[in-house]
Amino acid sequence: MVLGGMLALVAICAFAFTRLGSEFMPPLWEGDLLYMPITTPGISVTASSDLLTRQGAAIKAVPEVETVFGKAGRFETATDPAPLSMFEYTIRLKPRSQWRKGMGDEELISELDKAVEVPGLNRAWTKPVRGRIDMLSTGIRTPVGVKIYGKDLKVIEEIGQQLERTLNTVRGTRSVYAERIIGGYYLDFEPDRQALGRYGLNVGDAQMVVETAIEGMEISQTIEGRERYTINVRYPRELRDNIEKLGRILVATPTGTQVPLGQLGKLTTRMGPPMVLDENGSLAGYVYIDLKDRDPGGYVNDAKEAVKREVQIPQGYFISWTGQYEYLERMQSRMKIVLPLTLLLIFAFLYFSMRSVSKSVMIMASVPLSLIGGILLMWALGYNTSVAVWAGAIALIGVAVETTSIMIVFLDQAWSKRKADGQLKSSGDFTQATLEGAQKSFRSVLMAVSMNIFGLLPVMLATGLGADVMKRISSPMFGGLISLMLLTLVVIPVIYKMREERVVLKRELL
Repeated sequence: MVLGGMLALVAICAFAFTRLGSEFMPPLWEGDLLYMPITTPGISVTASSDLLTRQGAAIKAVPEVETVFGKAGRFETATDPAPLSMFEYTIRLKPRSQWRKGMGDEELISELDKAVEVPGLNRAWTKPVRGRIDMLSTGIRTPVGVKIYGKDLKVIEEIGQQLERTLNTVRGTRSVYAERIIGGYYLDFEPDRQALGRYGLNVGDAQMVVETAIEGMEISQTIEGRERYTINVRYPRELRDNIEKLGRILVATPTGTQVPLGQLGKLTTRMGPPMVLDENGSLAGYVYIDLKDRDPGGYVNDAKEAVKREVQIPQGYFISWTGQYEYLERMQSRMKIVLPLTLLLIFAFLYFSMRSVSKSVMIMASVPLSLIGGILLMWALGYNTSVAVWAGAIALIGVAVETTSIMIVFLDQAWSKRKADGQLKSSGDFTQATLEGAQKSFRSVLMAVSMNIFGLLPVMLATGLGADVMKRISSPMFGGLISLMLLTLVVIPVIYKMREERVVLKRELL
């Protein structure tokens, strides 16, 4: 009956484990938020500045927000390739004690997301430290992303838009945005070499005028105390705000004649890539996916099925899932090696200590007994499996094996003593020997387990910064130790008695 109940608990535990999500690292509440919206390329500086101001004001209107700092475009550094259409808002929040009653992390993000909702603006929410790490490691600022590889930017953009439409229907998608790779606006000057030759000019002369008059040229730098400002010279806006006016810009010839630029070439507008990404030897395009109430592992599994079913990827093009999911895959592949190796090493150490395969297997039976409580507690708390959870589970396995070994030692001593006194002749003697060993081990087992339980209690009750990760590490051990203490005291003596009774009876028959 005991073994039947244990098998039933293991089955329930296995079902609960299948209901757990998966993620690389658990969400860490940093006390601040990073809001990173992006709009279509080609937005003007004026429109970008206006949108930046209005979004900042909408965020600041939420009572839990203390300050907001936003930027559009890039900093003056080679490590920030952000275009003008990409915004960043660092949102500093008030202490939780000043939040409205019932307001939690997800509720706050949902309210902020509604406050900044603008048609045509993709929104992504993350944390400052976590967002920077994700961007530096994978180039994706959202928890999940898709990288599209190929040789034609137009085809890559079409695949990205198909993915955008498909992924919008997958459960758990807060927002999805495929980069508009061909969305940039360009003004080209195509020189007429024959016309240039007639006036004694070369292509460089015309391009110099285009650079200085239209784009602007830095000619010097002024120093104002500790501040430095560049001096840039170009035509005033009213003389260069349309193609006709640009065509009337004068180019000086060697003879002193002033020739309009429009007579020396052709000014045309065209669409092109605002930024070209190159990765793994191929051109690349990104799709950003922000999640809501969904674990990355489960989401990507559903998304892959939807993409396989609805998106047509031409030959020579391929996609890869990245972001946090990229590291999740690596972690899962390594755990397939680390966990079996850990169990194998523990079994080897037990065998060298006990000199008995059956006793080593008996002690290893504590592993599923301990994992029952850990998995059930994670299921009740709504936690996903992650690096932190597996670290706690591996630590739990060590504690479980140590605790069970204590009980086996006491059982061995009780059986050896009765065997030496000749008191192991009937089933009742076997039961009494087992009860005696289990009772003597009770205090040692209880102290070994309770010491860890009470040590983890402050972590499980913590609410400050960093508690999110620490609870994921502690929850498998905390729940597992409780089930280990209860089940070890009941199940292990029964298994030990069955094993030893069979050995004794076998010897008598021989």
